[in-house]
Amino acid sequence: MTVNSLNQARPTESLSGHVDVLIVGAGISGIGLGHYLATTLPGKTFALVDSRDAIGGTWDLFRYPGIRSDSDLHTFGYEFKPWTSDNAIADAHEILDYLHEVIDEDDLARRIYLHHKVIRADFTSDTAQWTVTLERDGERFEVTCDFLFGATGYYDYAGGYQPHFEGEDDFQGVIVHPQSWPEGLDYTGKKVVVIGSGATAVTLIPAMADDVEHITMLQRSPSYVMPLPRKDPIANGLRKILPPKAAYAATRRFNIGKGRFIYNLCQRNPKLARRIIRAINVKALPQGYAVDTHFNPVYNPWDQRLCAVPDADLFRSIAQGKASVVTDRIVRFTDNGILLESGATLEADIIVTATGLKLLPFGGIAVSVDGEVKDPHDSLVYKSFMLSGIPNMAFAFGYTNSSWTLKVGLVCEHLCRLLAYMDQHGYTTVVPVVDNPMMEKRPMLDFPAGYILRAVEQFPQQGTSGPWTVEMDYWSDHERLRKGSVEDPALRFGTAVPDAERSGVTSGLASA
Repeated sequence: MTVNSLNQARPTESLSGHVDVLIVGAGISGIGLGHYLATTLPGKTFALVDSRDAIGGTWDLFRYPGIRSDSDLHTFGYEFKPWTSDNAIADAHEILDYLHEVIDEDDLARRIYLHHKVIRADFTSDTAQWTVTLERDGERFEVTCDFLFGATGYYDYAGGYQPHFEGEDDFQGVIVHPQSWPEGLDYTGKKVVVIGSGATAVTLIPAMADDVEHITMLQRSPSYVMPLPRKDPIANGLRKILPPKAAYAATRRFNIGKGRFIYNLCQRNPKLARRIIRAINVKALPQGYAVDTHFNPVYNPWDQRLCAVPDADLFRSIAQGKASVVTDRIVRFTDNGILLESGATLEADIIVTATGLKLLPFGGIAVSVDGEVKDPHDSLVYKSFMLSGIPNMAFAFGYTNSSWTLKVGLVCEHLCRLLAYMDQHGYTTVVPVVDNPMMEKRPMLDFPAGYILRAVEQFPQQGTSGPWTVEMDYWSDHERLRKGSVEDPALRFGTAVPDAERSGVTSGLASA
């Protein structure tokens, strides 16, 4: 399915009436749940709403040069749909094509409502329903649903994190944040400075290097950068000898294990991991390059996410003299560049502030239960997909140390089993309840990256035992979410409205 065919097939009118499940967000998480609902619970009515004018979430929002995945698509892709491209590290347009194929195969287009921004959601226990306030083209209206699913990701789509730099108004060139990349920005023959050393910076620099006069990555401190092949030789080899599904399943399982092995090695033997990464960097960079200055972080490997560079493209740009790295601190912007603490000045026509994201839980939706506004930070996360004290609501939040979608698939599958269990037993409500109010709490995102620490108070918390921990390990979640029962002492099920009364509720969508 193409963008044009999607736009022709999706509804033109605003969503109205009632659906069983309302999915907020039409990115990789929301489309994933759409698949599981359509294929495992065909009797359920559901809709996907998104405030933007296109599907894809991250992969449509970010338009900066070189935008691509930072993990392999055999684990970042859906378990149910083989990734068949030769490229394991995929560009945004390849990922969007893949998502459009899922929409086409599962007939999801008729359920996707774009330009639908969710403002607030109010749950009423007497009716066991959410009343959701949406906005489209400045007009607000309401729909109802039995279950609300947040597939909103974790960052603020309105804009990225942009710290203030002294002298910004003095700079005579162009300042741009990657999240708001202007269409048609001409950087041909320009001097470009990219502030930052994370995944965005290491993507931008080699993508722009062939066209600019010179491009510099200016970092306050280094990040770990690891080359990996854009094309996975094992995956592409298996596809030649096995059916697509079998080849994909084998590659996926192997890559999950490989990723976990690397993460555990970094956590358990950080000195060895540091030496290995350094040796790889030394080999990829010119002889005598100051690796310890520019690629030797003060923190241990995988205390923050490793930056992947396909086919060592960043290192190749450096070796060819098209790009350089400067490790220093900014004093101020000047009219023609950036003055550094060392006294040096970096001349620039364009400054790219790849300074990170602003996080925003659940898309900033205001949530209330029986008139009581809920602060997400007051809740504990249940099995990584529900919140204590908030009924009939679930969400998707992927891994921070491996492919996001690995967790999303398990969550969607478990949620569908939970919904089927409720239907089987006649339940209309389910809410996680913490029986031990003295349980020790820690951040849901227990990760020391700067963008996480800036927003930790906005997000829910996790406990230290039972279903209240947020696992960052696929196989632990596999046991808990795929193999584990949906029945749990921490869940309270109820029946608020008799079936006979509910039969009079109309739906804005026909079931599949």
